[in-house]
Amino acid sequence: MAHETKAHRVAQALRGLIDQGTYAAGTKLPNENELSAQLGVSRTTLREATRILVSEGRLSVRRGSGTYVADPLGQKAQTKIDMHDLKVTLRDLYEARVIFEPQAAALACRRASDEEIAEILRLGEEVQKLIKQDPEGEARVASETAFHSAIIKASHNEFLANFMPIINETIEQTFALKYNLDIIAEDAYKDHILIMNFLEKRDAEGVRSAVLIHLHHAIWNEEISLND
Repeated sequence: MAHETKAHRVAQALRGLIDQGTYAAGTKLPNENELSAQLGVSRTTLREATRILVSEGRLSVRRGSGTYVADPLGQKAQTKIDMHDLKVTLRDLYEARVIFEPQAAALACRRASDEEIAEILRLGEEVQKLIKQDPEGEARVASETAFHSAIIKASHNEFLANFMPIINETIEQTFALKYNLDIIAEDAYKDHILIMNFLEKRDAEGVRSAVLIHLHHAIWNEEISLND
C-alpha cells in the first residue's frame, strides 16, 4: 500500500496546485516527463495520481491532446439548457446509476482495503463540511464527485470504473437544473451518513440499500420519473 499512498500524496499536491491557481480550469498540464520531474516522482506514480484526480472530476484526459484541469460546471453553466431536455438527460443518467451504483458500492464494501475505506470516509466528511458551508458551490460539486467515484473505484471492477464519468455528469446536470438544491443537499447529508456508516461496518447489503435510497431521494426531489 506504500505505492498507493505515495500516489495519493502526489494527487494531493496536484490538488493544491489547482486550488492555488497554478493550473486554472481549462489549463493543460505539463507533459508527463516535465510534471513528474517537477514533483520529484516517477511517471508511474504520476499516472496513478492523475487517475485519482480524473476519477474525482478534477482533471480530464483528452485523447491525442493531453491532460487538462476540469471545470466542474464549465461550458454547461454557460449554455442555456432547456429544462425538459435536461430532465430527460438526468432521467437517463439516474437510471444508469440505479442499475450499477448500489451493486458497485456493495462490492467496494467487500473488496476495498482498509486504506481505501479510510480515504472514502475522508472524502465523505469533506462533502459533509462543504454541504454545510456552501451547498451549491463548485467545491461541493467536485467533492461529491470524488466521494462517489472513490466508492466505485474501490469495487475493484475495471468495467464498473468506466461508469465513473456518469456520476460526474449527473452531478453537473443536477446543479445546472438548479431545482430543489436545498432539499437535495439536506437529504444528501443524511444519506451520506448512512453510506459511510455501512461502509465502515463492512455491511455490503446495508450500503447497497443506502446508495439506492440516496439516488431515489435525488430522483424524487428533482421530480424525475423513471417510469416514462
